[in-house]
Amino acid sequence: MEHNDIKKYILHCSLFMLICFLCLFGYIVYLQVIAAPDLLANPLNTRGNIATDVVRGSILDINGRELAVSHKAGERSYPYGEVMAPVTGYLGVEIGSDGIEAISGSDLTGQSQQLQQLGPIRQAFQSHRGNDVRLTIDADIQELAYEALGAYKGAVVVLDADTGAIIALVSKPSFDPSSVENNWQSMLAREDSPLLNRATQGLYPPGSTIKILIADAALDEKVTDLNEAFKCTGRLQIGNEYIGESHGAVHGDHVTLEDAVTYSCNVTFGTLAMRMHGDGLAAAFDRFGFSTPIDSEFHDSSCHLPKFKSLGDGDTAQVGIGQGETLVTPLRMAMLASAYVNKGTIMVPYLVDEVISPGGIVTKKASPQKWREVTTAQRADIISRFMEMVVLNGTGGAAAVPGVRVTGKTGTAENAAGADHGWFIGTAELPRRKIAFCIIAENSGGGGSVAAPIARQIITALKNR
Repeated sequence: MEHNDIKKYILHCSLFMLICFLCLFGYIVYLQVIAAPDLLANPLNTRGNIATDVVRGSILDINGRELAVSHKAGERSYPYGEVMAPVTGYLGVEIGSDGIEAISGSDLTGQSQQLQQLGPIRQAFQSHRGNDVRLTIDADIQELAYEALGAYKGAVVVLDADTGAIIALVSKPSFDPSSVENNWQSMLAREDSPLLNRATQGLYPPGSTIKILIADAALDEKVTDLNEAFKCTGRLQIGNEYIGESHGAVHGDHVTLEDAVTYSCNVTFGTLAMRMHGDGLAAAFDRFGFSTPIDSEFHDSSCHLPKFKSLGDGDTAQVGIGQGETLVTPLRMAMLASAYVNKGTIMVPYLVDEVISPGGIVTKKASPQKWREVTTAQRADIISRFMEMVVLNGTGGAAAVPGVRVTGKTGTAENAAGADHGWFIGTAELPRRKIAFCIIAENSGGGGSVAAPIARQIITALKNR
Protein backbone atom coordinates (compact mmCIF):
# COMPACT_ATOMS: atom_id res chain seq x y z
CA MET A 1 0.00 0.00 0.00
CA GLU A 2 1.39 3.36 -1.01
CA HIS A 3 2.12 6.09 1.49
CA ASN A 4 -0.50 8.41 -0.05
CA ASP A 5 -3.20 5.70 0.33
CA ILE A 6 -2.41 5.31 4.03
CA LYS A 7 -2.71 9.07 4.55
CA LYS A 8 -6.04 9.06 2.70
CA TYR A 9 -7.46 6.26 4.91
CA ILE A 10 -6.26 8.01 8.08
CA LEU A 11 -7.94 11.22 6.90
CA HIS A 12 -11.22 9.38 6.21
CA CYS A 13 -11.15 7.72 9.64
CA SER A 14 -10.43 11.04 11.31
CA LEU A 15 -13.31 12.71 9.51
CA PHE A 16 -15.63 9.85 10.47
CA MET A 17 -14.58 10.12 14.16
CA LEU A 18 -15.03 13.90 14.05
CA ILE A 19 -18.55 13.53 12.63
CA CYS A 20 -19.43 10.98 15.34
CA PHE A 21 -18.10 13.34 18.02
CA LEU A 22 -20.05 16.28 16.62
CA CYS A 23 -23.24 14.18 16.54
CA LEU A 24 -22.72 13.13 20.17
CA PHE A 25 -21.92 16.70 21.21
CA GLY A 26 -25.02 17.98 19.38
CA TYR A 27 -27.23 15.40 21.08
CA ILE A 28 -25.88 16.34 24.53
CA VAL A 29 -26.54 20.03 23.80
CA TYR A 30 -30.06 19.13 22.64
CA LEU A 31 -30.76 17.21 25.87
CA GLN A 32 -29.29 19.89 28.12
CA VAL A 33 -30.74 22.96 26.42
CA ILE A 34 -33.68 22.22 24.14
CA ALA A 35 -35.26 19.06 25.59
CA ALA A 36 -34.43 19.81 29.25
CA PRO A 37 -37.69 21.64 30.13
CA ASP A 38 -39.88 18.83 28.74
CA LEU A 39 -37.77 16.11 30.36
CA LEU A 40 -37.86 17.86 33.73
CA ALA A 41 -41.63 18.33 33.50
CA ASN A 42 -42.32 14.75 32.42
CA PRO A 43 -44.62 13.11 35.02
CA LEU A 44 -42.48 9.95 34.90
CA ASN A 45 -39.34 11.86 35.89
CA THR A 46 -39.28 11.30 39.65
CA ARG A 47 -35.89 12.90 40.21
CA GLY A 48 -37.38 16.09 41.62
CA ASN A 49 -40.12 14.28 43.53
CA ILE A 50 -37.74 12.24 45.67
CA ALA A 51 -35.61 15.12 46.94
CA THR A 52 -35.56 13.80 50.51
CA ASP A 53 -33.96 16.92 51.99
CA VAL A 54 -36.58 19.39 50.72
CA VAL A 55 -39.97 20.08 52.29
CA ARG A 56 -42.32 20.34 49.34
CA GLY A 57 -44.30 23.58 49.16
CA SER A 58 -48.06 23.69 49.65
CA ILE A 59 -50.75 23.84 46.98
CA LEU A 60 -53.30 26.47 47.98
CA ASP A 61 -56.71 27.50 46.69
CA ILE A 62 -57.46 31.11 45.73
CA ASN A 63 -58.33 31.91 49.37
CA GLY A 64 -55.22 30.28 50.83
CA ARG A 65 -56.75 26.96 51.92
CA GLU A 66 -54.27 24.08 51.84
CA LEU A 67 -55.06 21.52 49.14
CA ALA A 68 -51.75 19.66 49.47
CA VAL A 69 -49.21 20.11 52.27
CA SER A 70 -45.93 18.66 53.59
CA HIS A 71 -44.91 19.13 57.21
CA LYS A 72 -41.60 17.39 56.66
CA ALA A 73 -39.57 16.11 53.74
CA GLY A 74 -40.88 12.95 52.11
CA GLU A 75 -44.46 13.26 53.41
CA ARG A 76 -47.50 14.65 51.58
CA SER A 77 -51.11 14.99 52.68
CA TYR A 78 -54.23 16.13 50.83
CA PRO A 79 -56.89 17.65 53.15
CA TYR A 80 -59.61 17.61 50.45
CA GLY A 81 -58.80 14.10 49.23
CA GLU A 82 -60.74 12.93 46.20
CA VAL A 83 -62.61 16.24 45.86
CA MET A 84 -59.43 18.00 44.74
CA ALA A 85 -57.62 15.04 43.16
CA PRO A 86 -58.35 16.11 39.54
CA VAL A 87 -56.63 19.42 40.36
CA THR A 88 -53.79 18.52 42.74
CA GLY A 89 -53.06 15.21 41.03
CA TYR A 90 -50.79 12.75 42.83
CA LEU A 91 -47.14 12.24 43.72
CA GLY A 92 -45.34 8.90 43.88
CA VAL A 93 -41.88 7.41 43.78
CA GLU A 94 -42.85 4.61 41.38
CA ILE A 95 -45.78 6.18 39.51
CA GLY A 96 -44.47 9.71 38.99
CA SER A 97 -46.83 12.65 39.31
CA ASP A 98 -49.89 14.22 37.75
CA GLY A 99 -51.97 17.39 38.00
CA ILE A 100 -50.46 20.42 39.73
CA GLU A 101 -47.96 18.13 41.47
CA ALA A 102 -46.50 17.54 37.99
CA ILE A 103 -47.21 20.89 36.36
CA SER A 104 -45.66 22.90 39.19
CA GLY A 105 -43.26 20.24 40.45
CA SER A 106 -40.12 22.36 40.09
CA ASP A 107 -41.75 25.30 41.88
CA LEU A 108 -43.04 23.11 44.71
CA THR A 109 -39.58 21.69 45.32
CA GLY A 110 -37.84 25.02 44.83
CA GLN A 111 -35.77 23.55 42.02
CA SER A 112 -35.53 25.78 39.02
CA GLN A 113 -34.53 24.30 35.69
CA GLN A 114 -31.06 25.77 36.11
CA LEU A 115 -30.65 24.21 39.57
CA GLN A 116 -31.81 20.77 38.42
CA GLN A 117 -29.29 20.80 35.60
CA LEU A 118 -26.50 21.16 38.17
CA GLY A 119 -27.20 17.68 39.50
CA PRO A 120 -25.97 16.96 43.08
CA ILE A 121 -24.26 20.38 43.23
CA ARG A 122 -27.68 22.01 43.38
CA GLN A 123 -27.96 21.06 47.08
CA ALA A 124 -25.47 23.84 47.90
CA PHE A 125 -27.84 26.48 46.49
CA GLN A 126 -31.26 25.02 47.26
CA SER A 127 -33.62 26.15 50.03
CA HIS A 128 -34.77 23.55 52.58
CA ARG A 129 -38.39 24.30 51.58
CA GLY A 130 -40.07 24.64 48.22
CA ASN A 131 -42.41 27.39 47.04
CA ASP A 132 -46.13 27.49 47.63
CA VAL A 133 -48.39 27.46 44.57
CA ARG A 134 -51.67 29.35 44.81
CA LEU A 135 -54.36 28.23 42.36
CA THR A 136 -57.40 29.92 40.86
CA ILE A 137 -59.59 27.15 42.28
CA ASP A 138 -62.17 28.04 44.94
CA ALA A 139 -62.29 25.08 47.35
CA ASP A 140 -65.86 25.87 48.46
CA ILE A 141 -67.20 25.82 44.89
CA GLN A 142 -65.16 22.72 44.04
CA GLU A 143 -66.60 20.89 47.04
CA LEU A 144 -70.15 22.07 46.29
CA ALA A 145 -69.95 20.91 42.66
CA TYR A 146 -68.47 17.56 43.64
CA GLU A 147 -71.25 16.90 46.14
CA ALA A 148 -73.94 18.18 43.74
CA LEU A 149 -73.03 15.49 41.19
CA GLY A 150 -74.12 12.97 43.80
CA ALA A 151 -73.88 9.37 42.61
CA TYR A 152 -73.44 10.35 38.96
CA LYS A 153 -70.17 10.01 37.13
CA GLY A 154 -69.31 13.17 35.25
CA ALA A 155 -67.56 16.53 35.37
CA VAL A 156 -68.06 20.18 36.26
CA VAL A 157 -65.98 23.07 34.90
CA VAL A 158 -66.45 26.69 36.06
CA LEU A 159 -64.43 29.50 34.44
CA ASP A 160 -64.03 33.20 35.00
CA ALA A 161 -65.02 34.25 31.48
CA ASP A 162 -63.10 37.54 31.63
CA THR A 163 -59.73 36.00 32.55
CA GLY A 164 -59.87 32.24 31.87
CA ALA A 165 -59.18 31.45 35.55
CA ILE A 166 -60.57 28.02 36.48
CA ILE A 167 -62.81 28.30 39.54
CA ALA A 168 -63.76 24.62 39.72
CA LEU A 169 -62.57 21.51 37.90
CA VAL A 170 -64.45 18.44 39.12
CA SER A 171 -64.21 14.88 37.87
CA LYS A 172 -66.15 11.98 39.35
CA PRO A 173 -65.44 9.23 40.33
CA SER A 174 -62.14 10.33 41.78
CA PHE A 175 -59.39 8.93 44.00
CA ASP A 176 -57.52 9.68 47.22
CA PRO A 177 -54.13 11.14 46.20
CA SER A 178 -52.51 10.04 49.47
CA SER A 179 -53.13 6.34 48.74
CA VAL A 180 -52.97 6.26 44.96
CA GLU A 181 -49.52 4.65 44.78
CA ASN A 182 -50.50 1.79 47.11
CA ASN A 183 -53.69 1.12 45.11
CA TRP A 184 -52.29 1.85 41.65
CA GLN A 185 -52.94 -1.51 40.00
CA SER A 186 -56.46 -1.85 41.38
CA MET A 187 -57.39 1.65 40.18
CA LEU A 188 -56.01 0.94 36.72
CA ALA A 189 -58.26 -2.12 36.58
CA ARG A 190 -61.46 -0.32 37.62
CA GLU A 191 -64.08 0.00 34.88
CA ASP A 192 -65.20 3.46 36.09
CA SER A 193 -61.72 4.94 35.40
CA PRO A 194 -61.15 7.10 38.51
CA LEU A 195 -57.73 8.24 37.20
CA LEU A 196 -59.31 9.79 34.10
CA ASN A 197 -59.83 13.52 34.51
CA ARG A 198 -63.22 13.69 32.85
CA ALA A 199 -63.23 17.49 32.89
CA THR A 200 -60.23 17.84 30.56
CA GLN A 201 -59.78 14.35 29.09
CA GLY A 202 -63.26 12.82 28.97
CA LEU A 203 -64.66 12.72 25.42
CA TYR A 204 -68.44 12.81 24.95
CA PRO A 205 -70.92 13.56 22.16
CA PRO A 206 -72.09 17.11 22.94
CA GLY A 207 -75.76 16.54 22.20
CA SER A 208 -77.88 19.66 21.86
CA THR A 209 -75.32 21.89 23.59
CA ILE A 210 -73.56 22.16 20.22
CA LYS A 211 -76.59 23.90 18.75
CA ILE A 212 -75.37 27.31 19.88
CA LEU A 213 -72.28 26.83 17.69
CA ILE A 214 -74.45 25.63 14.79
CA ALA A 215 -76.73 28.67 15.16
CA ASP A 216 -73.71 30.99 15.12
CA ALA A 217 -72.25 29.22 12.09
CA ALA A 218 -75.55 29.32 10.20
CA LEU A 219 -75.75 33.09 10.66
CA ASP A 220 -72.10 33.48 9.71
CA GLU A 221 -72.53 31.35 6.57
CA LYS A 222 -75.78 33.21 5.78
CA VAL A 223 -77.76 29.99 5.28
CA THR A 224 -80.51 31.48 7.45
CA ASP A 225 -81.44 34.70 9.22
CA LEU A 226 -83.32 35.75 12.33
CA ASN A 227 -86.64 36.01 10.47
CA GLU A 228 -86.81 32.62 8.75
CA ALA A 229 -89.57 30.33 10.02
CA PHE A 230 -88.87 26.59 10.00
CA LYS A 231 -91.54 23.91 10.03
CA CYS A 232 -91.18 21.20 12.64
CA THR A 233 -93.53 18.22 12.30
CA GLY A 234 -91.62 16.24 14.93
CA ARG A 235 -89.17 14.54 12.58
CA LEU A 236 -86.82 15.33 9.72
CA GLN A 237 -86.74 12.86 6.85
CA ILE A 238 -83.37 12.28 5.17
CA GLY A 239 -83.68 9.64 2.48
CA ASN A 240 -85.05 6.57 4.20
CA GLU A 241 -83.97 7.77 7.66
CA TYR A 242 -85.48 10.13 10.20
CA ILE A 243 -84.23 12.46 12.93
CA GLY A 244 -86.90 12.85 15.58
CA GLU A 245 -87.56 15.35 18.34
CA SER A 246 -87.01 14.52 21.99
CA HIS A 247 -90.09 12.97 23.61
CA GLY A 248 -91.98 13.21 20.31
CA ALA A 249 -92.27 17.01 20.48
CA VAL A 250 -93.75 18.96 17.54
CA HIS A 251 -92.68 22.62 17.45
CA GLY A 252 -95.04 23.77 14.68
CA ASP A 253 -94.92 25.78 11.45
CA HIS A 254 -93.25 29.02 12.60
CA VAL A 255 -90.03 28.08 14.40
CA THR A 256 -87.51 30.93 14.34
CA LEU A 257 -83.83 30.40 15.11
CA GLU A 258 -84.46 31.77 18.60
CA ASP A 259 -87.31 29.29 19.10
CA ALA A 260 -85.12 26.47 17.80
CA VAL A 261 -82.45 27.18 20.43
CA THR A 262 -84.98 27.78 23.19
CA TYR A 263 -86.86 24.52 22.63
CA SER A 264 -83.92 22.58 21.15
CA CYS A 265 -85.50 21.77 17.79
CA ASN A 266 -83.65 18.90 16.08
CA VAL A 267 -85.45 19.44 12.78
CA THR A 268 -84.15 23.01 12.50
CA PHE A 269 -80.55 22.20 13.38
CA GLY A 270 -80.39 19.09 11.24
CA THR A 271 -81.62 21.24 8.34
CA LEU A 272 -79.08 24.00 9.03
CA ALA A 273 -76.19 21.54 9.19
CA MET A 274 -77.13 20.10 5.79
CA ARG A 275 -77.35 23.60 4.32
CA MET A 276 -73.79 24.36 5.44
CA HIS A 277 -72.43 21.02 4.20
CA GLY A 278 -68.93 19.87 5.11
CA ASP A 279 -67.05 23.09 4.33
CA GLY A 280 -69.26 25.32 6.49
CA LEU A 281 -69.24 22.94 9.45
CA ALA A 282 -65.48 22.36 9.26
CA ALA A 283 -64.88 26.12 9.19
CA ALA A 284 -67.15 26.67 12.21
CA PHE A 285 -65.53 24.01 14.41
CA ASP A 286 -62.10 25.29 13.40
CA ARG A 287 -63.07 28.90 14.14
CA PHE A 288 -64.12 27.92 17.67
CA GLY A 289 -60.84 26.09 18.24
CA PHE A 290 -62.10 22.53 18.47
CA SER A 291 -59.28 21.37 16.21
CA THR A 292 -56.61 23.45 17.97
CA PRO A 293 -54.70 22.41 21.13
CA ILE A 294 -55.00 24.69 24.16
CA ASP A 295 -51.62 26.13 25.04
CA SER A 296 -52.13 25.89 28.79
CA GLU A 297 -50.73 24.27 31.91
CA PHE A 298 -52.57 20.97 31.69
CA HIS A 299 -53.18 18.19 29.23
CA ASP A 300 -56.56 18.11 27.54
CA SER A 301 -57.73 15.43 25.14
CA SER A 302 -57.98 16.40 21.48
CA CYS A 303 -61.59 16.64 20.39
CA HIS A 304 -62.66 14.04 17.83
CA LEU A 305 -64.26 15.63 14.79
CA PRO A 306 -65.63 13.80 11.74
CA LYS A 307 -64.24 14.28 8.26
CA PHE A 308 -66.97 16.77 7.45
CA LYS A 309 -66.49 16.80 3.68
CA SER A 310 -66.98 13.03 3.40
CA LEU A 311 -70.26 12.92 5.34
CA GLY A 312 -73.59 12.16 3.71
CA ASP A 313 -76.70 14.18 4.47
CA GLY A 314 -77.77 11.93 7.36
CA ASP A 315 -74.43 12.11 9.16
CA THR A 316 -74.18 15.83 8.46
CA ALA A 317 -77.57 16.37 10.10
CA GLN A 318 -76.36 14.35 13.10
CA VAL A 319 -73.48 16.82 13.53
CA GLY A 320 -76.07 19.60 13.76
CA ILE A 321 -77.70 17.98 16.80
CA GLY A 322 -74.45 16.94 18.49
CA GLN A 323 -74.52 13.24 17.69
CA GLY A 324 -72.52 11.02 15.37
CA GLU A 325 -68.74 11.03 15.51
CA THR A 326 -68.27 14.39 17.24
CA LEU A 327 -66.65 14.03 20.69
CA VAL A 328 -65.70 16.95 22.95
CA THR A 329 -64.42 17.58 26.47
CA PRO A 330 -66.38 19.44 29.17
CA LEU A 331 -63.59 22.04 29.34
CA ARG A 332 -64.05 22.86 25.64
CA MET A 333 -67.79 23.27 26.10
CA ALA A 334 -67.30 25.67 29.02
CA MET A 335 -64.94 27.64 26.79
CA LEU A 336 -67.56 27.66 24.03
CA ALA A 337 -70.14 29.10 26.43
CA SER A 338 -67.67 31.73 27.65
CA ALA A 339 -67.45 33.27 24.17
CA TYR A 340 -71.09 34.38 24.35
CA VAL A 341 -70.75 36.29 27.60
CA ASN A 342 -67.38 37.75 26.59
CA LYS A 343 -68.29 39.45 23.29
CA GLY A 344 -66.88 36.63 21.16
CA THR A 345 -63.53 36.22 22.95
CA ILE A 346 -62.27 33.01 24.57
CA MET A 347 -59.47 33.33 27.12
CA VAL A 348 -56.76 30.74 27.77
CA PRO A 349 -57.92 28.65 30.76
CA TYR A 350 -55.39 28.47 33.60
CA LEU A 351 -55.02 27.05 37.12
CA VAL A 352 -51.89 28.59 38.65
CA ASP A 353 -52.47 32.12 39.97
CA GLU A 354 -49.10 32.72 41.63
CA VAL A 355 -45.98 31.12 43.06
CA ILE A 356 -44.88 32.28 46.52
CA SER A 357 -41.37 31.81 47.92
CA PRO A 358 -40.75 30.53 51.48
CA GLY A 359 -40.11 34.17 52.41
CA GLY A 360 -43.56 35.23 51.18
CA ILE A 361 -42.40 36.87 47.96
CA VAL A 362 -44.52 36.33 44.82
CA THR A 363 -42.02 35.06 42.25
CA LYS A 364 -44.54 34.33 39.49
CA LYS A 365 -47.94 35.84 38.77
CA ALA A 366 -50.43 34.70 36.14
CA SER A 367 -51.23 37.04 33.30
CA PRO A 368 -54.58 36.31 31.58
CA GLN A 369 -54.23 35.81 27.84
CA LYS A 370 -56.70 35.92 24.98
CA TRP A 371 -56.88 32.59 23.17
CA ARG A 372 -58.90 33.63 20.11
CA GLU A 373 -61.76 35.70 18.77
CA VAL A 374 -64.33 33.13 17.70
CA THR A 375 -67.31 35.24 16.70
CA THR A 376 -68.37 38.86 16.38
CA ALA A 377 -69.64 40.85 19.34
CA GLN A 378 -72.96 41.28 17.53
CA ARG A 379 -73.48 37.53 17.00
CA ALA A 380 -72.29 36.83 20.55
CA ASP A 381 -75.08 39.09 21.84
CA ILE A 382 -77.66 37.36 19.62
CA ILE A 383 -76.70 33.83 20.70
CA SER A 384 -76.45 34.96 24.33
CA ARG A 385 -80.02 36.25 24.12
CA PHE A 386 -81.15 32.90 22.70
CA MET A 387 -79.40 31.12 25.58
CA GLU A 388 -81.11 33.41 28.07
CA MET A 389 -84.46 32.35 26.62
CA VAL A 390 -83.50 28.71 27.23
CA VAL A 391 -83.39 29.52 30.95
CA LEU A 392 -86.39 31.87 31.02
CA ASN A 393 -88.77 29.93 28.77
CA GLY A 394 -87.15 26.71 27.63
CA THR A 395 -85.45 23.53 28.78
CA GLY A 396 -82.99 25.19 31.20
CA GLY A 397 -85.43 26.75 33.66
CA ALA A 398 -83.96 24.80 36.60
CA ALA A 399 -80.78 26.94 36.36
CA ALA A 400 -82.55 30.26 36.96
CA VAL A 401 -81.32 32.36 39.90
CA PRO A 402 -83.27 35.47 40.99
CA GLY A 403 -81.40 38.70 40.32
CA VAL A 404 -78.80 37.10 38.01
CA ARG A 405 -78.77 36.98 34.22
CA VAL A 406 -78.26 33.29 33.53
CA THR A 407 -77.92 31.80 30.05
CA GLY A 408 -77.65 28.17 29.08
CA LYS A 409 -78.19 25.28 26.74
CA THR A 410 -79.26 21.82 27.77
CA GLY A 411 -78.19 18.67 25.99
CA THR A 412 -79.06 15.01 25.94
CA ALA A 413 -76.33 12.90 24.38
CA GLU A 414 -77.29 9.45 23.22
CA ASN A 415 -75.06 6.75 24.66
CA ALA A 416 -74.85 3.34 23.02
CA ALA A 417 -73.55 1.79 26.25
CA GLY A 418 -76.42 2.89 28.50
CA ALA A 419 -78.70 5.76 29.50
CA ASP A 420 -78.21 9.16 27.86
CA HIS A 421 -75.74 11.70 29.25
CA GLY A 422 -77.17 14.99 30.53
CA TRP A 423 -75.40 18.26 29.67
CA PHE A 424 -75.85 21.87 30.67
CA ILE A 425 -73.55 24.68 29.56
CA GLY A 426 -74.01 28.38 30.08
CA THR A 427 -73.01 31.63 31.72
CA ALA A 428 -73.96 33.90 34.62
CA GLU A 429 -73.35 37.64 35.00
CA LEU A 430 -72.53 38.08 38.68
CA PRO A 431 -71.96 41.37 40.51
CA ARG A 432 -68.16 41.01 40.48
CA ARG A 433 -67.49 38.83 37.45
CA LYS A 434 -68.92 36.79 34.61
CA ILE A 435 -68.63 33.03 34.74
CA ALA A 436 -69.06 30.24 32.21
CA PHE A 437 -69.69 26.63 33.11
CA CYS A 438 -70.24 23.13 31.83
CA ILE A 439 -71.85 20.25 33.70
CA ILE A 440 -72.17 16.70 32.41
CA ALA A 441 -73.79 13.92 34.41
CA GLU A 442 -73.26 10.56 32.77
CA ASN A 443 -76.29 8.30 32.24
CA SER A 444 -78.58 10.88 33.87
CA GLY A 445 -81.02 11.43 31.01
CA GLY A 446 -81.92 15.01 30.06
CA GLY A 447 -79.60 17.85 31.05
CA GLY A 448 -82.45 20.07 32.21
CA SER A 449 -83.43 17.80 35.09
CA VAL A 450 -80.02 16.94 36.61
CA ALA A 451 -77.27 19.18 35.21
CA ALA A 452 -79.14 22.52 35.21
CA PRO A 453 -79.96 22.39 38.96
CA ILE A 454 -76.25 21.90 39.67
CA ALA A 455 -75.54 25.10 37.75
CA ARG A 456 -78.12 26.92 39.89
CA GLN A 457 -76.36 25.80 43.08
CA ILE A 458 -72.99 27.01 41.78
CA ILE A 459 -74.33 30.37 40.62
CA THR A 460 -76.13 30.92 43.93
CA ALA A 461 -72.94 30.15 45.89
CA LEU A 462 -70.86 32.53 43.73
CA LYS A 463 -73.43 35.31 43.62
CA ASN A 464 -72.01 37.33 46.50
CA ARG A 465 -68.41 36.10 46.58
